[in-house]
Order: sequence, then C-alpha cells, then structure tokens
Amino acid sequence: MLTRNCLLLFLWILVDEGSVFSLRPPSPPLGRSRTGREQHTRSSVGPMRNGAAGFQRVKRGWVWNQFFVLEEYMGSDPQYVGKLHTDLDKGDSAVKYTLSGDGAGSIFTIDQTTGDIHALRSLDREEKPYYTLRAQAVDINTNRPLEPESEFVIKVQDINDNEPKFLEGPYRASVPEMSPVGTYVTQVTATDADDPTYGNSARVVYSILHGQPYFSVDPKTGVIKTALPNMDREVKEQYQVLIQAKDMGGQLGGLAGTTTVNITLSDVNDNPPRFSKSFFHLRVPESSAVGSAVGRIKAHDLDIGKNAEVEYTIVPGDGGAMFDITTNEHNQEGIIILKRPLDFETKKAYTFKVDASNAHLDPRFQTFGAFKDTATVKINVLDVDEPPVFNKPSYVMDVYEDTPAGTIIGAVTAQDLDASSSPVRYSIDWKSDLDSYFDIDPVEGTISTNELLDRESIAQHNISIVATKLNSPVLTSRVAVTVHVLDINEFPPELASPYETFVCENAKVGQVIQTFSAKDQDLPMAGQQFSFKSPKEDMKNKNFTIRDFGNNTAGIVTKRSGFRRRLQEIYFLPVVIEDNGYPPKSSTGTLTIRVCGCESDGSLLTCSAEAIFLPVGLSTGALIAILLCIIILLVIVVLYVGLRRQKKKETLMSSKEDIRDNVIHYDDEGGGEEDTHAFDMGTLRNPKVVKENLYRRDVKPELKRGPRPPVSQDSTDIRDFINQRLKEHDMDNSAPPYDSLATYAYEGNGSVAESLSSIDSLAIDVEEDYDYLNDWGPRFKTLAGIFGEQSETQSDSATTENTH
Repeated sequence: MLTRNCLLLFLWILVDEGSVFSLRPPSPPLGRSRTGREQHTRSSVGPMRNGAAGFQRVKRGWVWNQFFVLEEYMGSDPQYVGKLHTDLDKGDSAVKYTLSGDGAGSIFTIDQTTGDIHALRSLDREEKPYYTLRAQAVDINTNRPLEPESEFVIKVQDINDNEPKFLEGPYRASVPEMSPVGTYVTQVTATDADDPTYGNSARVVYSILHGQPYFSVDPKTGVIKTALPNMDREVKEQYQVLIQAKDMGGQLGGLAGTTTVNITLSDVNDNPPRFSKSFFHLRVPESSAVGSAVGRIKAHDLDIGKNAEVEYTIVPGDGGAMFDITTNEHNQEGIIILKRPLDFETKKAYTFKVDASNAHLDPRFQTFGAFKDTATVKINVLDVDEPPVFNKPSYVMDVYEDTPAGTIIGAVTAQDLDASSSPVRYSIDWKSDLDSYFDIDPVEGTISTNELLDRESIAQHNISIVATKLNSPVLTSRVAVTVHVLDINEFPPELASPYETFVCENAKVGQVIQTFSAKDQDLPMAGQQFSFKSPKEDMKNKNFTIRDFGNNTAGIVTKRSGFRRRLQEIYFLPVVIEDNGYPPKSSTGTLTIRVCGCESDGSLLTCSAEAIFLPVGLSTGALIAILLCIIILLVIVVLYVGLRRQKKKETLMSSKEDIRDNVIHYDDEGGGEEDTHAFDMGTLRNPKVVKENLYRRDVKPELKRGPRPPVSQDSTDIRDFINQRLKEHDMDNSAPPYDSLATYAYEGNGSVAESLSSIDSLAIDVEEDYDYLNDWGPRFKTLAGIFGEQSETQSDSATTENTH
C-alpha cells in the first residue's frame, strides 16, 4: 500500500509541476510499528487545485505485509504475532476484528477488540512454512463490515533445527585397481530440511572422517575420488569411507550427518599365472583308454573372474603327439588327456613342457613382462597285464548256403602283447550263436559251419569270438564276426512279363520290333546278368531272330519283309534266357508276335483278321464315318416302321368311344394261351365284389371253394347258360387272381359283326385247314401247332362218330 501511495505522489508531482497537496502522513509501514507489529487503516483528504470546491476521499487503510513467527517457540505464553488496526477504530470498542483461514482459532487467535494476533502453540516450518488467513473489521453493534475482507500471510521463520541427512546411504561403489589419482568413484548427496533461502541453515559442506589417505571428497559436490595411485586389489580389496555433511557452511555450531561408503577395488589383469612348481611327475597305466584323463596340473593366478582364466598348451616335443591338455573351466586346472594308446613294451616314459598363459590380456601391463609360465611334465607308463588283442577290429566272412557242415569259412587271430606272451584260446560266445550254426578251433581260431545254412531263413549271422589268455583266463577280449550267407542260384530267369508284340506288314529287314528283359527270383537282384539267344532248333528261323543288347535287355529283329495276315496272323518266337549265377540257370520263354496293318510311319492301324476284307485305301477316319452313316440310317428306318405301326393301331381302334367295347390295348405281344402273367384281367371282374372281398393277389386264399351246382345240359338257351356261369364267377371268392380268364360266349343283340363265339364256330369250321399258319414264319409256329392238334382231334372224333 505504501508503494502505491508513493507512486501516486510521484505522478501528482509530475502533473502539478512539483506542487503537491497536503496529504495526511501515511501510517507506519505494515509489518512492524513502534510496538513492533501493527497494521493501520487511514483516511486522506485533499482539496481541488485553483480554488475549486474541495472533496474528501476516504481511502482503504489496510496496508498488508507478511507477519513472521518463530518456529519451535518454547515460551509459556502464547507467542505474539502482530496487530490489526483500522483508522475507523476510534478506540471506543465499536469495531470488532475477526480472523479466518489456515489455523484460525486452533493455531492463531485474535483479540476482537484490539486486533492482537497470537500463536497458541509451537510451529514447525518443515511441517508447514506459512499460513494464509483472512481479516475482517465489522461494526460491533450492527455486525456490518467496515472494510472489505483481506488476505494476509503468517510465515514461520526458520531456525537451524535439522541436520543434513543422506537419504540413499549407505553407499556402495567400485573402482578398478591400479587407477591413477583423481579417478572418479561415486557421489554422495545430503539434504537439509531447513529453509535454504534464509541464512546458512541449509548450506551443506562434505568432509571425510575415515578413509584417508586413499580417497578424497569434494566439499561442495560430494564427489569421491581416489587419492593414492596403484592401489592393488590383491593387497586390499575392500575400503570403508565415512563421509560427513555439516550445515551452516561447516561453521562451528552447525548440525552434521554422516554416511558410510563401501568401496571395492575391481580386478584388472595385472598378474600372470604361476605354476606352484616347475616339475610335475605323473604315472599312467598302459591300459588307459584313449581320450581319458591321465593327470592334472595347475597354474595359479591372483586375479579373479575372466582375468584369472588360464590357457594350457603343450610345447611340441617328445610327448606332444601322445597327449593333449585342456582347461577345467571351474577350477582352471590343466587336464592332460591321452591321444593315442600307450604300450609299456614300446615306450616306458614321456617328457614334455606345458605353458600356462592368460586368455584375456591387458595391454597396460605388458611392460611388466610375459604373462605366462612354463613347467615340465614327465609321465611314466606302468606295465599292465592286458588281454589279447585281435589283429582286426571286426571280421566279415562269406559262405554259400547249403555248404556242407564242417567247411572252414575263415579264421580270427589274436595275440598277447605283454612281455609274457601267453598263448591265446578262442571260443564263440554262446549268446551270439544260440542255434550253434558255427564252430571254432580253440587253438587256430578257424571258424567252420556246424550245419547247412539257408539264406532264405537267415541271410546274415552276427557272432562274437572271445580270445582268452591261457595263463590268465580272466583277461579276455572280444571281436565281432559277420557271416554273410550267399545265395545259390536256385531259380532260372524268366521273361519280365508275358510280352505280346506286333510286326507291321510293311516292316523292313533288320527292324527291331520289340525290346524285352528278364527277371530272377534269386537275391540279390543287384549284379544279376542275363543273356538272351535263340534255341538251337530255332536257329534256322527265317522270320525273326534275337539280338542281345548286353544290358539285361534284348530285342526281336525281323529277318525278312512282306508279312501278310492272310497267310499267317500270329508267330511264336522262343528265346533262351541264362543268368550268371552259380551254377548258371536258364529257361526258355515264348514271345507272341501278331501281324498287323500299320501306317507308313509304323503306327498301328488294326490287327483283326476281318480288317483284311475291308476296301484297301480307306483310312480309319473314313471307316468310322461310314459306320456312323449306317447307324443313322438304321435308326431312321426303325422310327419309320414304328410310326407306321402306330398309325395302323389307331385306325383299328376307331371305335374307342363305344361303351360296349371292353378292348384293352397292349403294345407288347402276348405269349399265347399259356401266358397268365402278361396282363391283369382283374378289371373285368365285378368291382363291388373286388371291394368287398380284398385278397392278396400273390397268395392263394385259404377258403374252400363251395360245390359248383351242376349245369343243366338240357338247357337250350345259351343266354341262361352264360348268366349262370357269370354268377358263378362273380360269387366265387376263392378264384385265383392270376387266373382272370372268363369266357363270355354271347355277342348280344344288334351286333354288327357276326358271332365270334367258338360255340358257333365249332360246327362251321370243323373242316378248316390251318396248315397255312406254318407259312407265316416262326412267330406263328406255336399257333400253327395248337390249331393243328385241334384239327387232328376233330378229325379223329368225326371218324369215330361216322364209324358208330
């Protein structure tokens, strides 16, 4: 507020050329009055220039500044903070002061009459650095605000009550050994909770309490560096440094905090490997297996990790070819491995040198000298009583099947290489020859057959031969013997397939018309050789011959030209096939050769005999076209004949509309009188009877037929006779459905046609001759036979009557 008043006064001077009205002196600046802490409200009055009417301007008199209160106040009375006052307060207790905001009433209180503010308890700046409150002056009687509510701040004034703290301690760091002075190690940081903007309470300085003279620390930044050169990890690896952080700039009376820094020197390859001794003496039995470890040596390296990895090499010399050395990755030992078999009788000792060097070198330390060490190794070979040794790792023998028992098929040989040179005895492991197919001479080692071998049963035998030292039976050795049973030529060769070939009528002399091969059931098929030739009795064949190509195939070659199907259609050519087995086998096969017509380029036309009679010069396409034309003509003729017959049937059936005609049309030809299954006559039966008595048509009814009443022979009325028969058939329920023939021999009145009944025809056509039916063809042959028998019967009856 004071600043604003000063600014207005300065502007007024500039405008009025230096003349200023008389203002009421401002209240003391906000914050601290004579009493120390008081805030006022004032009014200002000023006249108008040039004698103008004056006016009074009442200005707001709140002049705010920060109040301060000391933290950690330990007095018994509430701590006085400050005073609020307004110019409207005449000291007559008409004004009431109120306080609201952070901590109002609980931390801070105000005297409503005087405006004095007090802190009720001790405050901690680190807990809350300031409090924002609002003040209000109101009329005590009307409770009407005299001034607008304003906001002010009470700030907690810091004191040095917090020591620096290392929030991340204790620290761990590492630095390579042999590092130069000033090498960075790590940085530590301490924090002080005091106010860094007020005094030196939060100004921290670092120092080393323990850890000199190896390391140093920067007092401002807290960076730790090496202070001594060439610190050796192998001498001392761990260092513990105590760092202090002190506030107040490190002055006397400042608070301090400490932390520990554990520093480790990391390894570098500054030490070469060293053997503990320069000479190693080892002993190895001569029976040691190739690839086995025969001894161990070790070079020690003071470094650790990959810097301590050692590589061993054998210096070329006496034992370089017999032994090899590798490194054990776990303990860095050198493992000596046998590369070749040892023999005490040949050489009893080996001496060689071994170098040990680091795998990972540091060029900074090459000036220290060669990073390797050398030692001498001597290996003595110990004599061991060894089992016999076969002169081969395995044996393979061949024998033909059906070889007589007792035949020697091979031999094995083993010897004792020791100085004693004990005799060796041989035997067959019974587990490998359960059926005792073979036998072995225990002294000579010759293997022979015990019985006949069959390749088809077992083609290969695997047996194990045991060699034993005579003076030490516990020392044995074994060798595998494989016996292949060879096949005897049991089956003769034969043609690979039944070949049927052809020769063109226009074939030339010397032309190969067919290539063929052979097969053999003997095994193995690989390596079989076949030869082909004509038999001796067929050597004079003038038509064909056999040509052997020498690759298990042969060909049929023509010896002449001008083959004709009219003269001979098929030729048979014998061929003799022989294999190369032991003993050789042969067989004779027959090749069938057909004479066929061919094109000029040799492509086949036809081989049928009927083709000889076809017109010469017509191609296959032309013949097919002719056949198609013939088929089309036949179809047309059949259709035409069918249409004609259909028209005739329609003409005959012109009286379809006549309800008296019960003619049923069938397109198929009947089978005569004996055909009772061609069509169903059930439609001629009485429909009512059919519906009332439904019987299965495929099963004969079980009802017994009642006795038929005798038919009157004396009746002369034919109509009564027909009616009587009709009633019988209508009432007969047991009549078989497949016999539907009912005879109605009555034409009825008014028929245009004459009587068709056989009753009338019997007397008229007795003498009729039916022999003409025989002339109508085979279709009427059955009908002619039926009528012919009837004519003969009638003739015989007439003759008999005449005789009587």
